[in-house]
Formats: sequence, structure tokens, C-alpha cells
Amino acid sequence: MKELILKYGCNPNQKPAKIYMESGNELPIKVLCGNPGYINLLDALNGWQLVSELKRVSNLPAATSFKHVSPAGAAIGLELDNVLKKIYWVDDLTLSPLANAYARARGADRMSSFGDFIALSDICDKETALLVKREVSDGVIAPGFSDEAFEILKKKKNGKYNIIQIDKNYIPDSIEKKQVFGITFEQMHNNLDINDSLLENIVTNNKDLPENKKLDLLISLIILKYTQSNSVCYVKDGQAIGIGAGQQSRIHCTRLAGNKADNWFLRQAKCVLNLPFKDDIKRADRDNAIDIYIGDNSADELLADGIWENLFVKKPDEFTKDAKREWLKNLKGVCLGSDAFFPFSDNIERAKKSGVEYIAQPGGSLRDDIVIDCCNKYDITMVFTGIRLFHH
Repeated sequence: MKELILKYGCNPNQKPAKIYMESGNELPIKVLCGNPGYINLLDALNGWQLVSELKRVSNLPAATSFKHVSPAGAAIGLELDNVLKKIYWVDDLTLSPLANAYARARGADRMSSFGDFIALSDICDKETALLVKREVSDGVIAPGFSDEAFEILKKKKNGKYNIIQIDKNYIPDSIEKKQVFGITFEQMHNNLDINDSLLENIVTNNKDLPENKKLDLLISLIILKYTQSNSVCYVKDGQAIGIGAGQQSRIHCTRLAGNKADNWFLRQAKCVLNLPFKDDIKRADRDNAIDIYIGDNSADELLADGIWENLFVKKPDEFTKDAKREWLKNLKGVCLGSDAFFPFSDNIERAKKSGVEYIAQPGGSLRDDIVIDCCNKYDITMVFTGIRLFHH
């Protein structure tokens, strides 16, 4: 297939629309089921690059959950503990390493992942397909699908679920182009190799950087490479737990991603794990209720009389601000990556509140000394990578 005609472009008024190879070669993808749209394909192709790089640095299967041209989550296939299985709604499933990767990618920020496009680094197996089957999703891209997995997925959305196979050996041209307002932009493809060498310049007093934290920092940098700038990413134990994308101010990125990381950890508190939901409440409604419960307005929006009865068999106790603050003190060992330098120490102050102990950022600000001093105050290990990771 040398071109694929699309229903429309980014919006329904943008017709005609298609994708094709300017060289005239065959497309490196095959649509096995469904009719993917313009944004679906942007998510699929960016997601595939991301998971390919995650697998390269980790030697483990990887998955990402993409929404609106930025990842909502991404992870490698480390086994889940019982708490994470429960908050990701997968405690009733048998999970392969690839399924573990997608459970982590989808589960870290389930609100943002609703209606995602999935990218998988490896051939989709039955266990991963069964997980994907029950989530609200637009499609999946992978280098292949087992017969069992394909049979499961092709029935999703009444046979209209987007299933895309990509040639895992495809290498793009070194020069890429795009048009804006009729003007052609041309640049070298971002083939930056993200590896351990980027983590050698430790600029803080604390030089401790364990191997597992190096991997988490590399994961954060790879995720940032495919996230709309400005962006900041919090990672813990092989998965993103908070991504702040597309903000004009870096502190807003840090706050947004930090709030998501906090929410990820708050969901693991005992009072949240034991919320007395009615048996017939759908998974998406549970996600929405939990998001409100751990937020600031639960008393009015969830626990008020006439509301809680619709979801719970009994009224839950409020998760107070003081209780949340105490619980969040247990969040530690978090890694943070930034796609450009931190211009002020307020980013470090905010990151510390979400358990950040390791940071990778380019460096190069006029206030680097102030940022380093702030890290030293909290005994944070920070590296200057010397590279910027803007993505648009």
C-alpha cells in the first residue's frame, strides 16, 4: 500500500486527507482492521517510536498510551505488585510482560488514557489483547499480533477497532519535512540516541545514582522526546507516573505532572483501595469517582447526600487534606526529566513535594547555580544532560 486515504484530517472540515510516502515506496504500516484517522496515525507513529526506544534501553517489552499527540502514560514490562494490580483494575487477569507494560502505561493516569491509542513494542499476545479488549481505546499499533490476539481485538467496537501492524525494521529518511501555511519546514529526524552517557555529568553534591534510577531517568527522557513541549515527566519503577505536556511555563509543567504523580500515589492509600463501590459500577465511573475523592472538592461533589448513594453501598469517610499530606510523605525515590533547563528553583521545590530524588535536565540556565543549590538543600541527585528534547 503506497497511500492511505483518510476520512478527514485533524478536523472534519479538513478534507481531503491521506498519508503516503513521498518517495513512492510502500507504507511501513498495514491497517488490519478499522479506519484510522489523522490524529490516530500521529499517535500511532509517535507511540511506536517511543516504545521501540524504551525496549532498546531496558531490554523489556514496552507500551504507551497516547492521547492527542502526547503520551498519557508509558512503561516497561516489570511485574506489578498487588496494590498496583488493584488500582489498575487488572487483579483478575493473568498478565504477560507486555500486558504488564500496558497495564502500567494505561493505569498511571486513567483519566487521560480514556480513549487512547496504544503502541506496543512486541507482538501483541492474548494476555495483552484481553486487557485492551475491556478498555475504551481507539486502536493499537504493534509489529504483529498473535492469531488469538487478533481474533480478540477485531471484535472490539463491532469490528471497527483500529489494528495497525508496523514493519519493525523500518527506518525513516534522515531528513523530514512538514508544511505549515503552505511553507515547507525541513530538519534532520530526531535520531538522538538516549543512553547512559547523558547521565554522566552529575552537578550536585549527592553523586549517588543507582542503576535502576538511571533506567528511570532514561525512560523519562525518552518519553519527553515524544511529548509536546514544554514537558516534564515523573517516573518511578519503570513507568511514568505524571506527565505535564504542552505548557508555556515550565513550572506549570512541573506542577501538572507533579499533581498527576500525587494522584497516582493517593490512589494507593488504604481508604481509596477500600472504597465501598456498588458491584454494578462501571470501570470508567469508578475512575471518575476516585479522581473526585482524592481531589479538593469531594465533600460537595461526591460525598454529599443524594450523590454518594449512586456509587457506594455506604458513605465513605472524607480523605482530608491533612491525611493526604501525611500519605504523600511516603512517596519517595521518584525520578524527573525535563525537556529543557529549569530557569528557577521553584521547579525543584515543587518536584520535592512529589518524592523526587533524581533529576535529569539539560542545564544551561543563567540560574543553574541557584537550581543546583536547591537540589543540594534537599540532597537531590541532578545530572545535566546537555541536550534539549523539544517536540512539536
